[in-house]
Amino acid sequence: MDFKKALPLFSYLFHPLFVSVYAALFYFYVTKGFYYPHEIYLTLLQIVILTVFLPLSTYFLLKSLGLVKSGIMLHEKKERRLPLAFQAMFFVVLTQHSFSTIVLPELYYFFIGALISTFFALLLIVFNFKASIHMIGITGLTLFIGGISLHFGIPFIGLISFAIIMTGFVASSRLYMQAHSMKEILTGIIIGALPQVMLWYWWL
Repeated sequence: MDFKKALPLFSYLFHPLFVSVYAALFYFYVTKGFYYPHEIYLTLLQIVILTVFLPLSTYFLLKSLGLVKSGIMLHEKKERRLPLAFQAMFFVVLTQHSFSTIVLPELYYFFIGALISTFFALLLIVFNFKASIHMIGITGLTLFIGGISLHFGIPFIGLISFAIIMTGFVASSRLYMQAHSMKEILTGIIIGALPQVMLWYWWL
């Protein structure tokens, strides 16, 4: 089997819709001793609803209205504006009404970083530049894992290495599928990394 033909799989496994869920699952795996099970389940449910189900519902609504014509990867620049705007709104609801810095400080700042990254991606779309949302997501997740490792003093060396390798695979996948140029890939990495690193100041 030609490995290149398997590369698109990484674009689906690490689709931006799933990154928030991966981050939350990792966070509660590390901090499960600090929370009651029902608190974890309730938070996970809210995250799944606001970062997976509602964005998917919004996508299908926009598609039915003819405002989005491409697939779930949203290849066209102009078609990304409304989905990104809705995604930013969902992140605002999540951070301002679902949990706070007092209850879930590390996860709170991860989503604040995701909100900032989404805003910059939307701003670039206004100027007709398409940053890779896949790279924004996987880079943010990788740095969140690294931040948690530093914060709790747990050497997740294997997991961090795995996340870095997956970042490379996702980048290769996007290039192989001709969804992005190298410039768009690198811009996505920068947009995904900077907010997470800057927010370390408040919770590391």
